[in-house]
Amino acid sequence: MKKIKITLVKSPIDRPERQKLTLQALGLNKTNSTKEVEATPQILGMVRKVTHLVKVEDVK
Repeated sequence: MKKIKITLVKSPIDRPERQKLTLQALGLNKTNSTKEVEATPQILGMVRKVTHLVKVEDVK
């Protein structure tokens, strides 16, 4: 399965609690933290909810 690299680029301060919990579930705690994850439909849905806070790249 395809992997993606997710980087938190904006702070979740003053964001709804649901978005903060989504970032926590993705494993992104601090600004500029990065995770490589499998691109499953569940993960892609979570990323779609916080696209304004993260940067997504394909991993080759």
